[in-house]
Amino acid sequence: MSRASGNHKPSPAARRKARGFALQALYQWHIAGANLTQIESEFRADNDMSKVDLEYFHDILHGVPRERSALDEKIAPLMDRRLDEMTPVELSILRLGAFEMCRRPDVPYKVVINESVELAKIFGATDGHKYINGVLDKLAQRERAVEIRGARAPQRQDNKEQ
Repeated sequence: MSRASGNHKPSPAARRKARGFALQALYQWHIAGANLTQIESEFRADNDMSKVDLEYFHDILHGVPRERSALDEKIAPLMDRRLDEMTPVELSILRLGAFEMCRRPDVPYKVVINESVELAKIFGATDGHKYINGVLDKLAQRERAVEIRGARAPQRQDNKEQ
């Protein structure tokens, strides 16, 4: 089963679990350079994936490496250090967040940022989540400007006469 439930839309929890496993798999790919298909097979065999959005896990795991150069070009100008100065975990989180921000418009920008920050709190250095938040917020300004303007626009109320 590719999703945590029979619903057409995966649950937020199933997506969150997919991101967590995808981050760990991307870290493994980054460190060991192992084959993505092999990493994915190992994760599916070694973990309880029954409540994971497997399609999303697959999309992130294969999408981030495929888009790595383009993602790095998007995030590098927003950083105050070089990519090779980042820890492998935090670089993987930034790439995952950038992938979602740039390639998954179905995921609201606030969700992308919040989920990336949560991953950084769990897997990253002590204050790494602050850096992740700052970089992805800048990326959102560039990639999701229309969405951000829509979210900030005051709610219009019609004053129609009855």
